Amino acid sequence: MSWAYIGLGSNLGESKDILAQALRDLSQHLSIKLIRVSSYYRSAPVDSSGPDYINAVACLETSLSALDLLHIMQAIELEHGRERPYFNAPRTLDLDLLLFEDFISQSAELTVPHPRMHQRAFVLAPLAELLGDDYPLAQGTLAQLLTQALAQGQEIQRN
Repeated sequence: MSWAYIGLGSNLGESKDILAQALRDLSQHLSIKLIRVSSYYRSAPVDSSGPDYINAVACLETSLSALDLLHIMQAIELEHGRERPYFNAPRTLDLDLLLFEDFISQSAELTVPHPRMHQRAFVLAPLAELLGDDYPLAQGTLAQLLTQALAQGQEIQRN
C-alpha cells in the first residue's frame, strides 16, 4: 500500500457537500482507504475570478499507481460536473494529486509532487494540518512556505 495526499477544492454549488461526497466516492473504491481529512478552508481564487473556494487535503492509502489514482480522481471530477472551459475556471470539484509516497513524475499527464502546491496557502495550510509544520518539501518546510504565501497576500480561513 502507498500513501497519497490529495487536494480537494470547489467554488461552484454546495461546495462543502460536494467535497464530502467526493471523499465518499474515493473511499468507496476498493483500492483506496481514506485515512484522514483536514479541516475545510475558505480562500479567494488565485489567478482567476469567481466565488471563494472551499479546500481541504485528504490522506489516502492505496494499492493503485499514481497514474491510476489520478484517473479515478478525474472520473470523480467528471461525475460532479467538472468542466475545463479555460485555465483556472471556477469548478464544482477539483482533485489534485499533491504527493504520492516519494514518487516523482514530470510527464505530460502527471506531475508529482504537484508543481504549484508550494505557492498556494489553500494547499499548504491543510497539508500542514495533516503532516505538521516541519514537513519538508523541496522548496522548504510547510510552515516556511505558508508564511511566504501569506506574505504575498493570499488569505485563507478555516471554515
